[in-house]
Amino acid sequence: MPHIEIPEPIPGIRGLMAAKPASGLKLNELAEQLLRGPSPLTPGERELIAAYVSHRNGTRYCTGSHTAAAAHTNGGDYELVEAVKKDPETAPVDDRLRALLRIADKVLGDARTVGPEDVAAAREAGADDEAVHDTVLIAAAFCMFNRYVDGLGAIVPEDPAAFDAIGSHLAVRGYLAPRQ
Repeated sequence: MPHIEIPEPIPGIRGLMAAKPASGLKLNELAEQLLRGPSPLTPGERELIAAYVSHRNGTRYCTGSHTAAAAHTNGGDYELVEAVKKDPETAPVDDRLRALLRIADKVLGDARTVGPEDVAAAREAGADDEAVHDTVLIAAAFCMFNRYVDGLGAIVPEDPAAFDAIGSHLAVRGYLAPRQ
């Protein structure tokens, strides 16, 4: 049950955004830019980072929706997403993404612990400065999104199929298109 009045019982962040549409639009534009805009990271890699950060933050709604979006943007591969959430060190991802996930993990804890050695390791694994930048910004933004959703008690669906539908919508239509 949300801690604030929302116009209708819409699950997750969308319901909260409906309570303050001007802010919601800006947040959706930010998510669209971060997860679908120009980047050396694929939408699938960016959704994996979002799902991983949301999982580590314990935010059920964002974990469910971005797990599904990551799976849908990675060819329907839920096993990959679950492996990343469980342990990026053993997940079947390349060294570049593994190094970026290490950076994301530090951002969600104490971002000041990201050091030159972390960036050097990401570069050595094939990441460029833009990929490092985008990883840090996605991780930081998802900490904010996660706290927004949890802090206002967003509605969380119980049915996993609801998350699959949300993730499919995000993968196909992005963050600016309204849900049908």
